[in-house]
Amino acid sequence: MPNETFRIAVIGAGETGTPLLQKLIDAPFVELLGVADLDAEAPGMKLARAKGVTTTTDFMELARLGETVDVLIDVTGVPKVREALRQHMQDSGNHHTLIVHEVVVQLLLSLLAGKRVRLKHDALEY
Repeated sequence: MPNETFRIAVIGAGETGTPLLQKLIDAPFVELLGVADLDAEAPGMKLARAKGVTTTTDFMELARLGETVDVLIDVTGVPKVREALRQHMQDSGNHHTLIVHEVVVQLLLSLLAGKRVRLKHDALEY
């Protein structure tokens, strides 16, 4: 991984993913490779498109980017998504990309806010 830039992809662009996306977009040391959400009109999807970031409703498209992704952030809260990502990494032999769970995102957003933030997830079936 180059020291200058983190290559990031985000799965989940609703109430949890959008504040995170704004921070990632604003960071000069982040290259946002893509954003996925089942709802193409989710707030984070609109934000990403407005900033010229690739969006998709198929989260596996981001997983298939392979080792070009340094960190794949999953803020869906959906166990099936986590399992599919882990299985894909194992099947593809991708030992580079780190999958970050929503609890880590919650910790980081809480640290930035100076207080514990709650994550919100809709009950979407993937």
